[in-house]
Amino acid sequence: MNVTLRSTPCLRCVRIYTSAAALGTAELRLPLHSKTMKRYITSTPQQTKIKEFFPPPETPRIKETDSSWVHPIYTEQQMRDVTIAHRQAKNWADWIALGTVRMLRWGMDTVTGYRHPPEGTEAALTPRFAMTEKKWLTRFIFLESIAGVPGMVGGMLRHLRSLRKMRRDNGWIETLLEEAYNERMHLLTFLKLAEPGWFMRLSVLGAQGVFFNAFFFSYLFSPRICHRFVGYLEEEAVITYTRAINELEAGRLPEWETLEAPQIAITYWQMPEGQRSMRDLLLYIRADEAKHREVNHTLSNLDQAQDPNPYASKYKDPSKLHPTKAIDVLKPTGWERKDVM
Repeated sequence: MNVTLRSTPCLRCVRIYTSAAALGTAELRLPLHSKTMKRYITSTPQQTKIKEFFPPPETPRIKETDSSWVHPIYTEQQMRDVTIAHRQAKNWADWIALGTVRMLRWGMDTVTGYRHPPEGTEAALTPRFAMTEKKWLTRFIFLESIAGVPGMVGGMLRHLRSLRKMRRDNGWIETLLEEAYNERMHLLTFLKLAEPGWFMRLSVLGAQGVFFNAFFFSYLFSPRICHRFVGYLEEEAVITYTRAINELEAGRLPEWETLEAPQIAITYWQMPEGQRSMRDLLLYIRADEAKHREVNHTLSNLDQAQDPNPYASKYKDPSKLHPTKAIDVLKPTGWERKDVM
């Protein structure tokens, strides 16, 4: 997939000023007099530039609809402490999951012309492979449109199994659906910075159709492998966002240096004053991906049918370290079963 962004006004000009929301804590409405400058991927018609990309419905009585999930508060230091990490494959199931992720990463990089050189040699890249703000947004939008699939599929299948067997699921469903919701919020945030054209829409449609069905049947066969697969996939996501942050801080993405995060992001992550730049936004999203990395590696270590979800459980001795929804205690390679059960 070789997708580019159409040339449009400077990213520095983008500011999204919003009023009350009608679709959730983050999906906010633009005032009628507000004109938001957009950047486009491929062929979105120019005449839609002043329109909200996903406007809320006109509801005369409803002011705002709250989400069931409130995002935990991250501190600046916690987000800066997120690091690239890798869980070593220990058995054949791990190798299947890791090999699949590596194959998908290679295919995605090849199709999109993505190449990241060794540290310190980025300036030597040819224009074809140099990552610009537009290329990063293209990559983020495509990847986040796929990243919300695993949690939804896993939550759906566990929900249906709970109905069939008429027994509790022990808290897994909620965490998986919350993960899918979080990934969708990543996508909606980036869609405030660039709107996809028809080529991107068709690419997402095809990729989602293939990936959904593949993950669906794989989860029926082995939930453990699927969670390990997502854990390795999130390792790659942390690498991707870390590289983008490093390039931004190194001055290679000048259009993002003064760009503010969209209001949808400020509301969802409860971003404080002074921490609402594009760099801060990438830090928040990377922290989310690091948490998904830990959660899925942990879930893969558990008994898929019997163990309760440690992220939705209350512990007998809360003073001892245990999994939480926050990132104050982050285990990049996941919690082992003996440490939580």
